[in-house]
Amino acid sequence: MKFLVMDSAMLPTLLGAAAATTLFQITPCEAFVIPQPLSMQKSAAWVASSSSAMQQNQQQRHQPSSSTSLYQIGLGPGEEETATAITIKESERIILGEDGLPLPHITNHEPFRTDRLSDSDKLADDWFGALLNSPGPSFLGQISASAKERILQPVALVDEPSFEYGEEEWTPYVTRRLPTSPLYPAYGLETYGLPVPRRGAEAWRHFDVNGLVGVDYSGRPEGIGENKNLSAEEQSDIISSLQSKGAWLDDESCAGRLVYINGRFCPSLSKQTDKVKNLDSSHFADDSKALSDKTLTYLSRLPDGFTDELAAEVPDESKGPLTSLKKLSGPDHNVGEPTSQFAINNQQGTAAFAALNSVKAGCVAYVEAEKDESTSGDDGEEAVLPKPVLLINAKTPSGGSAASDGEKGVAFHPRTLAVANDGSVLSLVQMCVDLNEDSDETPCATFANGFTQVFVGAGANVTHSYLEESGGQVTSKVEMSDEEVSAGKLDESPREVEAKRPALRNTHFEAIDVHVIGDEGSYISSVMELGGTGRSRIGISTTLLRPGAMASINGFALSGGAQRSDMRTNIHHIGQGTVSRQEQRNMVGGRSTASFRGRIRVEQSAQQTDSEQLSRTILLSDHARVWATPSLEIIADDVTCTHGATVSDLSEEELFYLRSRGLDRTTARNMLMYAFVEEIGSSVDTTIAGGFDDKNGLRSRIVRRLENLIPAGEKKLVGGEFQSV
Repeated sequence: MKFLVMDSAMLPTLLGAAAATTLFQITPCEAFVIPQPLSMQKSAAWVASSSSAMQQNQQQRHQPSSSTSLYQIGLGPGEEETATAITIKESERIILGEDGLPLPHITNHEPFRTDRLSDSDKLADDWFGALLNSPGPSFLGQISASAKERILQPVALVDEPSFEYGEEEWTPYVTRRLPTSPLYPAYGLETYGLPVPRRGAEAWRHFDVNGLVGVDYSGRPEGIGENKNLSAEEQSDIISSLQSKGAWLDDESCAGRLVYINGRFCPSLSKQTDKVKNLDSSHFADDSKALSDKTLTYLSRLPDGFTDELAAEVPDESKGPLTSLKKLSGPDHNVGEPTSQFAINNQQGTAAFAALNSVKAGCVAYVEAEKDESTSGDDGEEAVLPKPVLLINAKTPSGGSAASDGEKGVAFHPRTLAVANDGSVLSLVQMCVDLNEDSDETPCATFANGFTQVFVGAGANVTHSYLEESGGQVTSKVEMSDEEVSAGKLDESPREVEAKRPALRNTHFEAIDVHVIGDEGSYISSVMELGGTGRSRIGISTTLLRPGAMASINGFALSGGAQRSDMRTNIHHIGQGTVSRQEQRNMVGGRSTASFRGRIRVEQSAQQTDSEQLSRTILLSDHARVWATPSLEIIADDVTCTHGATVSDLSEEELFYLRSRGLDRTTARNMLMYAFVEEIGSSVDTTIAGGFDDKNGLRSRIVRRLENLIPAGEKKLVGGEFQSV
């Protein structure tokens, strides 16, 4: 063993005054410097013996003290000496309890799996189980079987893998469990293999989970999985109703049209082609060759990272082609397993409902676009935009339920797969509307659980418009207090009227999963949440995998009455030189609650990323609430990224200007409100948006909803410098 021996006078010169002062407090010949740093994974120390050094140490302990002391500082083993590394295994650690006795090590964690479940969590699990086990068969063959198996397979309770220092996947950022502590599943995974709603989970924060699980949606529409045949009179009535809602394009105005009523396909109202068609159960039979392996692979994918294989390889000079989602930016900055608590905290909570859609969907709306040389605009000519493809999901008051009492709600699961091949151009329009709302049907609580998948090839250009207008209109003036209701001599309080509105029991979910899998692919989306459904939740996930990929996400959410709305977006930059633009606008009135969470993650491989995100919200009522949370997670070091959020009332200065020009306060407010919406509405496909003066066009429909939402009286909560929009 090598030692450095010195007297106390040398220490301040070599170690500095502070270190020498500390060392003076140590008994001479006891100072020992460990020759290697301690690992965060294991504690190891070099142990060596030297009989002469120990004897010298004992002699010095019994000698009288003097002003000059000798210090021995260990420098590690000599060249010819060997050292032994002692490692304490986790299984051999002894941890004492409060009574001083060793605590037993826990190796079987299954008895603790559900220990953390609250009563609310158990209700959520039972509610989801009722949806999953609702009577009736599945129609998507192996896709349904695999999804159900994934839901029912419990998550394995195992510790994170341990790697040695120097191994490729070693990282200091790991979580270690004491051997005497049980291992619990991540929040939401106690019962199922995919995370289900939890009131306190990040993915469901600010959403009405208790109200959601308090309604039984375990019924299924009558005849699900079969085509809906209509008489000529029924066809005419439905077309007229859809036209009045701006949800209809004739055969000459669209490239294809697929119409679904209560989850059932209506061939007599649809325009099918080889590339725009409905996929029923016959396409998914075991002996059927109707669908390619690529299509089946697309349909089997799950969002939120629960399909680990990337939809396309990502070129990376340092690590080669990237194919695994959980290893991106590893080992220090990767998300890891999707079932870990860290990963779940950043998810949208859509995986379980996407898998449920695969189990319960009666059919699939399939749209494919090929490159059209005739519309490419060669020889300096302007490119001809293709006609849009229109997908309509309509529901009646009964939701197609066979029950006459309307006590048990029904759930239907619209499914869409859109594939834009290399060099193609696609305009996809999805609309969710009511049908026969004035009929004598007994209202039934409905749960629409939609799942849309979009894949964009190299050089392809996809424009996607999603309009949610179901649920009718909310009750106006619900922000009025009891005193104002009495003063206005109203027969019934608007809050009481809103509480009785049947659509308040309805729920609308939509998961939109987009993958840009080709170089220079482009995806432009416009999502407008305008309906009066009691609870609505739209989650958009866009993954930019290839160099030069681009995405633009424009969203608008309108909330009023007693609604609870939630908009969540995730833009994932993985390929190099990708670009994203996002603008989200919210208008919240009445006594409603809205939330927006926009997440942008830039991986280490996504150098030269250019990303912008902005959320703007107008609060129309003192009783309305909103949570706006834009976020950026940047791992790369060569990027241009910005994000921000604003919340305000309508500008008093602008209102004063308009009123000074002769407009009354209501008209002035309505004008400013529409101007706020128009910047998002103008990005919707013009064919379906209609003309400026079209009474059934998108502009007119938005104006009618805004007029219904204009608050009564004057606002008192926000003022002064915070009123600029």
